[in-house]
Amino acid sequence: MIRPEEAQRPYTVTELANEIRRELRPLTALLLKGEVSGMKQGSKGHYSFVIRDGQSLINAFIYADDARRVTTLPEDGQVFIFRGRVDYWIQYGTIRFIVDQVEFDDVGKLRARLDELKRRLEAEGAFAAERKRRIPFLPRAVAILTSPTGAVIHDLQETIWERFPNMGVVVYPVQVQGAGAPMSIARALRRCNQEQLADVIVLARGGGSFEEMYAFNTELVARAILESRLPVVTALGHTSDRTVSDLVGDAECRTPTEAGARVVPKKSDLIARLGERGRRLDREITQRIAREAERLAHKRERMVQLLPSLVRQRADRLARAAGELGRLSPIAQVARREDALRERARRIDSAAASRLARSTNAFASRRAVDRLERALSERFAGAIRALGHREQRLAALSPDGVLARGYSITLDAESGTVIRSAAATKVNRRVRIRLASGRIGARVEEVET
Repeated sequence: MIRPEEAQRPYTVTELANEIRRELRPLTALLLKGEVSGMKQGSKGHYSFVIRDGQSLINAFIYADDARRVTTLPEDGQVFIFRGRVDYWIQYGTIRFIVDQVEFDDVGKLRARLDELKRRLEAEGAFAAERKRRIPFLPRAVAILTSPTGAVIHDLQETIWERFPNMGVVVYPVQVQGAGAPMSIARALRRCNQEQLADVIVLARGGGSFEEMYAFNTELVARAILESRLPVVTALGHTSDRTVSDLVGDAECRTPTEAGARVVPKKSDLIARLGERGRRLDREITQRIAREAERLAHKRERMVQLLPSLVRQRADRLARAAGELGRLSPIAQVARREDALRERARRIDSAAASRLARSTNAFASRRAVDRLERALSERFAGAIRALGHREQRLAALSPDGVLARGYSITLDAESGTVIRSAAATKVNRRVRIRLASGRIGARVEEVET
C-alpha cells in the first residue's frame, strides 16, 4: 500500500519511454565489437540481427540507406566492429543498436575464408580455361554492369563508341560496394541473361581497397557469373589481388578502357580488312578465270584436232551397225526365204517335168500324169500358204512391226548399243530413240531401277 506522503504523480508509459530515450541520447557514435547472429532482411531492405560476446547480447539494426553504404553485409558467425548509436524504440519497448558503419575486425580471418572459397571453386573446375566461354568477335550489343555514377561507365561507353560508333550499349545499374552489392550484381547478371539484349557482359568498377572490393569476392556473385550463358568480362580496376569474380569470369581486364577494347573491335580496322580481302578475292577470281580460259582453250584445240578422227570412228561404227541391222532385218530374212522357196519350186518343177517325160515315154499313162500334176499343185499351194503365214509372223515380230504399234528402241548416243534396262544408262547421258517414223535425240534426266 502506498502511503500518502510517498504519493506522487505516476508516469505515463509514453513519458517513461521518452525519459529513457533522453537518457540514452548521449550514447551516439559508439564503436561496438561483437559476433553477428540471426541476420535477417526486412521487406523494405532494412537488416536486423544480434551482436553478442561470450556473456551478453544486444539487438542491432541497419537501415536500408546505411546498408547500401557499408563495405560489406555482416554474416552470421563473423566478428565485426560496428559504429552506431543506442536507441530506445518506444513503439516496441526495446533497446537497439542502430548501425551506420561496419568494419572488419580481422582481415586475416576474412582472407582465410576467401582462400577457402577459392579452393572450393577451383576443385569444382570453376577456374579451368576449358570452361571459359568465347568472347564474340563482333557482338550485337555490350551489356555494362556498373555503378550508374562515376567515371567507369563514362570511360567504357567512350572507349566502345570510339572504336565502333554504332555499337549497341545496354547499361544495368548495380551497387558495386556495400551490403546490398552482391545481391544487386547477381540479380543484374540474371536479368541480362533473361533479356538477351546483348552478346557479352562487362562487369566493371574503378578499383578500391580489399574491403571495398569485397562484393566481388562473394560466392553469390561468383555463382551468378558461372551460371551466365553470356560471356562475362571483368574490369575491376587496378588492384593487387585478383578477385573471385576475375577468376571465374571469361576474360579479365585491369581497366574499363582495356575491357572496352577487348569486347569491341575497331570498325575502321574491320572495314580496312574487308577491303583488303575484297581486293584479294578479286585477284583470285581473275586468276582463276584466266586459268580456266586457258584450260578450255587447250581443250577446244584438242577437240578440234580429234574431231575428224572421232567423226570417222562414228561413221565406221554406224556403217557396221547398219550392216548388222540389214543382216538381221526380218524383211531381208523373208526375201531370202522367198528366194529359197522359188529355187525349191523350180527344182520341183524340173524334177516333175523330167519324171513326167519319163512316165509318158514309158507308159503313156494319162491317169498317172494327172495324179502327179494334182499332187504337185497341192504341194506348191501348201508351200505358198506356209510362206504367207511365216511372212505374217515375221512382220509381227520384226522391229518395224513393234515400232508401228507405238513402241520405240533406245540406243546409247555414244556407243550405239541398245539400252535394255535403266541400269545400262545414267543421268545426263545422251541417247537416240528410234520410232516407227524418224528418230529423236534426248538426254537422260532421271533413272529408276
